Amino acid sequence: MRLPLAPRWAACQRSALDRKVLGDPGARRDQAVSATETVTLVLGEDSPVPETAADVEDLVLRLRGHVNQLGTLVPSKEPTLLRAQQLCSNGLPEGYLPSRVRLVKLAEAPQELIAKIRLEDVEARRPARIWAWRKPQINVLRGAVFAVALTCLVWAASVPRT
Repeated sequence: MRLPLAPRWAACQRSALDRKVLGDPGARRDQAVSATETVTLVLGEDSPVPETAADVEDLVLRLRGHVNQLGTLVPSKEPTLLRAQQLCSNGLPEGYLPSRVRLVKLAEAPQELIAKIRLEDVEARRPARIWAWRKPQINVLRGAVFAVALTCLVWAASVPRT
């Protein structure tokens, strides 16, 4: 018996990546949860303000990555996605206050994308009403045939003979 060369956790990660590539709904949830955690780091009431420029740059890179990941889950012409991508394409301004303001705006972009994805998931879960003919039971068919035959018999009996 040959043992695999890769460690066991690598096989688990590979299967998780395969689910993400195949469009597993769990992958959507994982990406949304991850992005929500990062957004909470920036917009949360109890979260501290980033102290250094390196902290701000790290959070900006994380948020840009989340926008890219979430962008694959929404249509490419979605206005929310286009706004988020435009925010991500702009550089980080110099100075303490402008960089923090840009960070907050960047954090709101993935938050809007998450809301859009969750709205689409809710709409997708609603069962669509498909109007299809039900297959009638055999007794209904027998009754319909009997009613038609009886109607034809009454009609034939009421026609005058010539």
